Amino acid sequence: MGKRRAERKPGKSRAASGDGTSARKKKKPQRSVAEDDFFDGASSEEENAAREEEVAADDGEDLEETVHEKKVRLAKAYLEKLKAKAAEEEEDQGDEEVGEDERQGRRDSVVADLLRQEQLEESGKIQRKIASRLLLPEVPSEGNLLIRKHRLSVTALALTEDEKWGFSGSKDGLLLQWDVETGKCFRYERPKPEKSAEAGKKPSSSRILALAVDSSGRYLASGGPDRSVHLWDVRTQAHIQAFPGHRGAITSLAFRQGTTQLFSGSSDRTLKLWSAEDRSYMDTLFGHQSELVSVDCLRQERVLSAGRDRTLRLWKVPEETQLVFRGYTASIESCCCITNGEFLSGADDGSVALWSAVRKKPVYIAKSAHGPKVEEHRNGETSLPASCGAIEAWVGAVATCRGSDLVASGAGDGKIQLWSVEDGNKSLKPLHTLPAKGFVNALAFARSGRFLLAGVGQEPRLGRWARNSQAKNGVLVHKLELASL
Repeated sequence: MGKRRAERKPGKSRAASGDGTSARKKKKPQRSVAEDDFFDGASSEEENAAREEEVAADDGEDLEETVHEKKVRLAKAYLEKLKAKAAEEEEDQGDEEVGEDERQGRRDSVVADLLRQEQLEESGKIQRKIASRLLLPEVPSEGNLLIRKHRLSVTALALTEDEKWGFSGSKDGLLLQWDVETGKCFRYERPKPEKSAEAGKKPSSSRILALAVDSSGRYLASGGPDRSVHLWDVRTQAHIQAFPGHRGAITSLAFRQGTTQLFSGSSDRTLKLWSAEDRSYMDTLFGHQSELVSVDCLRQERVLSAGRDRTLRLWKVPEETQLVFRGYTASIESCCCITNGEFLSGADDGSVALWSAVRKKPVYIAKSAHGPKVEEHRNGETSLPASCGAIEAWVGAVATCRGSDLVASGAGDGKIQLWSVEDGNKSLKPLHTLPAKGFVNALAFARSGRFLLAGVGQEPRLGRWARNSQAKNGVLVHKLELASL
């Protein structure tokens, strides 16, 4: 199955959970002298002040409320909302002959069904059928360029689960948080870099290459050529901490859903694990033979990574193993998880591939997906042609609407391609194309499927191999209309 035990550095241990809780005994990670010096200064006055601002800005909530009490309160409020919804549906039916006890039983049954459905969708055990509900316009919309403040190409996007806040980073080092509905922006101020002890050492670039926001919408992570993972507080836009350790540029970031466990991929060929809640390093995973360019994960303790070594790797963190997937003669530029067992990738030969965790090679390949013609190729048994060499055809971004059968891919050919995952997640069907002038370097779906965000620019995300002077640098919003159930 291509299973290989992950190599590990001696003397380093891994905490079992990214949210600070574990049934197993947590070992204290060993760090280098430089890391020890850094972590000793973690509780700075700036961080304490930021935490005090968080408490003060907590919308009138009791200052003595604990995290557990807040979770219980929010859960009760959500339960009451579901009960109210069930009561409204019962009133619409107008069955007046039923007794009060039977009505209450029906309401409880409806609420239980709603909760069970949400739990199955969140866990990835069932998929929402959104692609078949997508209403395709006769004339493709050009979309709305929501954010225009980036002077250079947008390279990274992130979106909170409640679909209220979006985040964008660019090659000019600008990190913005903005309201999806109004476009109102908040700028994140990067901390001043410390003076290097090495004489004549040039300061690292401030470019942003990767962004990720956790499920609660509290923590934002960013990374770039400075080789540090930066952690931010979304509520105050304050810089919390920087995690050193990578020896190359941070090219990709992903939070595990439902936790504060953070994965970071780097051009140094390693994948590192961090705990945002504990502000600590957890583990390093080795295996890629070239730079790592894309990372994604869902709720399970598994993480998907793509590298320039033409492989995809599915890391099983608790088992300390990895599955290696091959099948390309071209470099894989992007990847994303569809379910816990299926995932999508885009390559620099312009193809989009669908993978299964039980096969070493793609189960379906759409060749020239962003070229002159979309060709279908099942099972991936024959070899793919060499890279076409057209930078505009490189599939630099892929995304999935979480828990659904709707996915998208973007390149530099002036379009975003929407796909439907069909035949039991074994094939891709092209649905619709959305205009996007310039290079599509990042994509983010709203979980509801109401809209799609695209980070576009005049240049590709990781280089300056080509330039489209007619394109605008910014965040493009395409609204999607879905038929009612």
